[in-house]
Amino acid sequence: MASSKTPTPRADRGDTSFDRWLDEQRRRHRHTVRRVPLDTLPGWTFSRDTGDLVHSSGRFFSVSGLRATTDFGTGGQRPLSWTQPVIVQREVGLLGMLLKEFDGELHCLLQAKMEPGNLNGLQLSPTVQATRSNFTGVHRGRPVPYTEYFTGDRCGGRVLADSLQSEQGWWFLHKRNRNVVVVTDDEVPELDGFRWLSLRRVGALLLRDHLVNMDSRTVLSTLPRQLLAGPGEASHPADEDDAVHSFAEVLSVLADARFRYELTQEQLPLREILAGGASPWRRTADGIGRRDGRHFTVLGVSVEAQAREVARWSQPLLAPVPGIAGLLVRRLGGVPHVLLRARVEAGSLNVAEFGPTVQCSTRHLRERGAGRPEFLDTLLAPGAGRVLFDTEQSEEGGRFHHAVTRNLIVELDEPDPAGEAVLREPPPDYCWVSVPQVQALLRHGDCLNVQARCLMTALTLTAR
Repeated sequence: MASSKTPTPRADRGDTSFDRWLDEQRRRHRHTVRRVPLDTLPGWTFSRDTGDLVHSSGRFFSVSGLRATTDFGTGGQRPLSWTQPVIVQREVGLLGMLLKEFDGELHCLLQAKMEPGNLNGLQLSPTVQATRSNFTGVHRGRPVPYTEYFTGDRCGGRVLADSLQSEQGWWFLHKRNRNVVVVTDDEVPELDGFRWLSLRRVGALLLRDHLVNMDSRTVLSTLPRQLLAGPGEASHPADEDDAVHSFAEVLSVLADARFRYELTQEQLPLREILAGGASPWRRTADGIGRRDGRHFTVLGVSVEAQAREVARWSQPLLAPVPGIAGLLVRRLGGVPHVLLRARVEAGSLNVAEFGPTVQCSTRHLRERGAGRPEFLDTLLAPGAGRVLFDTEQSEEGGRFHHAVTRNLIVELDEPDPAGEAVLREPPPDYCWVSVPQVQALLRHGDCLNVQARCLMTALTLTAR
């Protein structure tokens, strides 16, 4: 890529300038994504041995089968067991965000990047968003720019955060990405398609639907808390004594869930979960899906995108039903706390992670009684509190097709006496965790799932 003629900015530019730049990127980075049958995907084949959908190189990822058994969510009844397709990607991807200070304000270097599953084409991705196959050149395409800041000697940059974080546990088996934030004092040019934006501006852009992609949101969640302090907070940070629970008690909730709940995972040949009339999954000419249309389907796409490292390729994508991820917030002792739930997902690496207060598909909106998720009605109730954030956001477009999740954050008003007990002492697996404690958890991997991390980014950056 050639370097932009625009010099490295001394300060963030205005909204109008950004929108003009984004429109120009959309005009210049044209692409086509066509849905094609899985049987006709160049470079992909159904293995003769297992029926798994695999790439001819043996790299990238595969679609296999999974049998999961767990007693999570059964109310103490017998464990549930089911089979499903699952994405298996053994390699750890790299999500790197480069930061630099201009005129006393931190900026991050984002890229307008096309992903085949994006609902609207281009979204703002981290400085580097790449699988190991990408940045090591397995695809034989153009090199991934700026990787030198996140590998090797990092070109003299200073690491602010570095952890392995999980991906969607219902769709991946044991998938993690390395989330790295590096700050530099170097003069770093804006290559074509990249732009320096202040953290304040990114917070404003999060309020737009489907603009800041999932990978940017997860890596931004790991920023150290001192960088996220709003006006008046930097010199008086909340500490351990300000939280309603000690940090040890918070960790104990997660450890207890990992101890109490059963989760067994057996990777199966994809052929086995598609065999026989009793299986809810079937393979058709269009893809792989459930007979009742629930959960997700697996489909194939053919892509042409001149601005990507590889101009043409084909791949499978997982297309889930729309979802809801919601976070309840309360000020306890004057300190903002979020209500997290330790939850088990089929492909989780370590049994359980903290997720948001509510995480479900939109079909749960029609359910009543025991099938309705805890706190969903509180989250959606008119007048329950102040809505801090309510947008539609996309899941990662490199593996998922038009995956839409409504992200909702509500700060509760003081409840009536009848509701106070439930909110003060929520059901098992739920815990009120202060925002500083959440940011401490995020310094480590496998503590917060991707939905909770994305909501935390929205909560902290939009409040600046």
